[in-house]
Amino acid sequence: MTGHSGTLDGRVALVTGGRGGAGRAVCRRFVDEGAHVFAADIDDEGTIGAAPAVGEFLRFDVTSEDEVRAGIAAIEAAHGRLDVVVNAAGIEIEKTISDTSIDDWNRIFAINVTGTFLTSKHALPLLRQSSHASIINFGSYDGYIADPKLAAYCATKGAVHALTKAMACDHGPEGIRVNAICPGYIDTPMLEQFYPDGVELEVARAEATHLHPLRTIGTPTDMANLVHWLASDEARYATGQLWVLDGGLSAQIQQMRF
Repeated sequence: MTGHSGTLDGRVALVTGGRGGAGRAVCRRFVDEGAHVFAADIDDEGTIGAAPAVGEFLRFDVTSEDEVRAGIAAIEAAHGRLDVVVNAAGIEIEKTISDTSIDDWNRIFAINVTGTFLTSKHALPLLRQSSHASIINFGSYDGYIADPKLAAYCATKGAVHALTKAMACDHGPEGIRVNAICPGYIDTPMLEQFYPDGVELEVARAEATHLHPLRTIGTPTDMANLVHWLASDEARYATGQLWVLDGGLSAQIQQMRF
């Protein structure tokens, strides 16, 4: 995309995990649409091999309430406003519960769930002042159905889904919309880590593609397109919803291949 349509002109957006694969795509789309974007992450490097970084880097550890407060304060000092929050920071742990340590469990909940809670909580005072306030959380189709050996990850995404609906109910009267996107297989380093060991990448990718009715895997750009719509005024009546973006994967039972 070249230039921008101006749908987010003048707005200020915070994207946690803004240097990750999906986060970078969201930052890029927001910048293209005219927003000033804070790409919040634990370092400025982020995902190796991802698209070029855009947006103003903001050191932001979502598990630290002090850092979250400081980050929001920095945004207020620089711009005096905040219109959009995207809670994209997240990790995946590939284990059953029998193999998951309490440290594993606490870490993934701290990032995926508590990080969403802390960022949203401390952004609320600024969002209440916006006439375009929107929070977009990152859920997953794994919050509906389960992939094997992703027990803790599935649990965190189920929690994010429930939190999204609760926040939408609580803060809708304040003019704040809250939604979650629930992607399926997205072509990111996280997905590549999920493919079985010992299987060539192209073979694994072909098998994953076959699972989808659309016979394709999603991209970070697909995610960014949906996030942009939810952040824009075109979605003014959309709140409290879990927007599944999975190429039809969860609409079907798995088919045997002969």
